[in-house]
This record gives sequence, structure tokens and C-alpha cells, in this order.
Amino acid sequence: MNRTQPLPSRYDPRELSDEELVVRAHSELFHVTRAYEELMRRYQRTLFNVCARYLGNERDADDVCQEVMLKVLYGLKNFEGKSKFKTWLYSITYNECITQYRKERRKRRLLDALSLDPQEEASDEKAPVIPESGGLDRWLVHVNPIDREILVLRFVAELEFQEIADIMHMGLSATKMRYKRALDRLRDKFASASEA
Repeated sequence: MNRTQPLPSRYDPRELSDEELVVRAHSELFHVTRAYEELMRRYQRTLFNVCARYLGNERDADDVCQEVMLKVLYGLKNFEGKSKFKTWLYSITYNECITQYRKERRKRRLLDALSLDPQEEASDEKAPVIPESGGLDRWLVHVNPIDREILVLRFVAELEFQEIADIMHMGLSATKMRYKRALDRLRDKFASASEA
């Protein structure tokens, strides 16, 4: 992140790489947000898709995206560039999704505990409803949250295995193994569903 010469004040943010935009943001924030806005524009759609697939609904995904964008805005000044910007962004996203997921789970447990209707309490134990829209969303409900996040980071965010391992604080071989097992599970599910 070290700069030896001053940056020109006029530039087109669309022509700069992520790394160049991060350097710009370091010197511009909070007075000028052009570099930050361009970074968010580049990743906004994928960021939302990652959150929506992980959390299972657009309302929570939108909330998490807003939180991530704020964390990036205030964290860019301290981002040292030890990893790619994209990896750092998805690391923040992953942590925010985990936090939201846990919040929703606690909320459901509390509602179940307060519920006087035993039928309502038991209904939480049913298998999740598979969305009508096909594709990846339809099958992600069949894997656990950690494997789901690995698949989402691989297919939606298009990250390398090492980047996924870094984000999830796992070893590279463990990440690859979980990825392979999750895919095997989905293939088995898909095969049995297409036979039915």
C-alpha cells in the first residue's frame, strides 16, 4: 500500500484495478468516495447473491449487504493489502452471514420456546422447503451451512480454494475435502431426485 509519488486527482475509477482503487480509497476516504463506490459497484451483485444463497432470503441478504458495505467503507483505511481486496471483502461477508444466521436461529429458538402450540414447535424440525427456482439454490438446502458457504464462495463468488480456506479459517486440504463431499452429496441427491 506504500505510494512513493502523489496520485493524480482526475481519474476514471472504472479503468483502475481493485488494488489501485484500494490505494485511492486510502488517500481519499472519507472526503471523496469515488474509489470506494467503484469497488462496491463491481462486487455488489455477487455480494448480494452470496448472501441470498447463504441466508436463504433476500430481506436478510439485503441487510447483510448493507452491513458489509459499511464495514468495508470504515475498514478500507486499515486494509493493508495482505490478501486480495476480493478475498477481504468475502471474508467480511462470510462473517456477517454467520452472525445473521446465528441471530435468526436464536430468534427461532426463542419463538419456539415461547410457543404454546406443540405442533408449531415441531414444525421447525421438518426438512427445509426447496425453492421453486431451479439451479444451485434448489440444492443448497441439502448441505450444512459450512459446506453451503464453501459452495457459494466457489460457484457464486468464484474464489480459489486457498482464498476460501483463508476466509473460513480452514486448512486448504480440509476445504477441498469438504467441497468434494458436499458435491458428492448433491450429486447423490440429484440422482435420486431425477430417478423419482
